Amino acid sequence: MSEVHHAITAHSNKQHALIRQFLQLDAQRERYIEEAVMLCRNGQSFTVENINAVTKQINELAKHGIVPQRKYVTPDMVNEYVKRLEKGENK
Repeated sequence: MSEVHHAITAHSNKQHALIRQFLQLDAQRERYIEEAVMLCRNGQSFTVENINAVTKQINELAKHGIVPQRKYVTPDMVNEYVKRLEKGENK
């Protein structure tokens, strides 16, 4: 019985570690997205490389079935988002 308890505990600990790692990566991804949006809004050049590098890490974690996948981001997606933001501000 003790072995089953240890196996369940180990499995639970592994899942919690995956979730913690996902939350850290997701927060980092959001910071990179905010940075790209800010640069775009200011008419400066930006890249989505950092966003997509973190997205790749998140999607690798998602293969374990615990955390959700995230979409890769294109420069066009950032530009479209900024246009929607600016359109909303002009109302």
